[in-house]
Amino acid sequence: MGKQINLNTTRTQCIGAYLAEPVGTPKGGIVVIQEIFGVTEHIRHVADRFAEAGYTAIAPAFFDHLETGVELGYDAAGTEEGKKLVTELGLDRAVEDVASAAEAIASAGKIGTVGYCWGGTVALLSALRLGLPSVSYYGARNLPFLGETPKAPVMFHFGEKDKSIPPEAVEKHRQMLPQMDVFTYPADHAFNRDVGDHYDAASAKLALERTLGFFEKYLAVR
Repeated sequence: MGKQINLNTTRTQCIGAYLAEPVGTPKGGIVVIQEIFGVTEHIRHVADRFAEAGYTAIAPAFFDHLETGVELGYDAAGTEEGKKLVTELGLDRAVEDVASAAEAIASAGKIGTVGYCWGGTVALLSALRLGLPSVSYYGARNLPFLGETPKAPVMFHFGEKDKSIPPEAVEKHRQMLPQMDVFTYPADHAFNRDVGDHYDAASAKLALERTLGFFEKYLAVR
């Protein structure tokens, strides 16, 4: 369904992006923010799924700032390399790229974001700083930013078996952002990724239903 495009960024450097467009007039646009593994086949499928739901979806290849075409494996080596890349990239540059991606699909209507793992924190920052309605899946780096005043609504999804985000961290989201929906599921980190052992089909289905309801409310309403 999708295609590769070039995306101009605020730092005068072009990066790649995967663009998936719906049939007919879009309901809005969604920036799909990757995990630490790059714009993998899974992330492209996620973008395709949002396009099937009626949204223009774009997944920026953030790592192109550092190395072109990164698609890491979901093993220990891939995880280690992904952690190094997101540390080198930094969150500020990622948020700038989200703004560029949102601008690139502005013709779709209202724009929001959805992010997973590292991308979950970038999605949170996109709501806090860019004013884009955002859905954050299991963002383990969220806590330092919960004191910022949101410029747009956020929905959070967490796995109750996720050792990287203990229950007290989830509860902190409820305390600091009581106006936002915080959902938990009987699942592990990365329960939405339908590759590997952490996938939980029932939790992923319910989280997606809630996510689509969120975007229907904040993006699709004209």
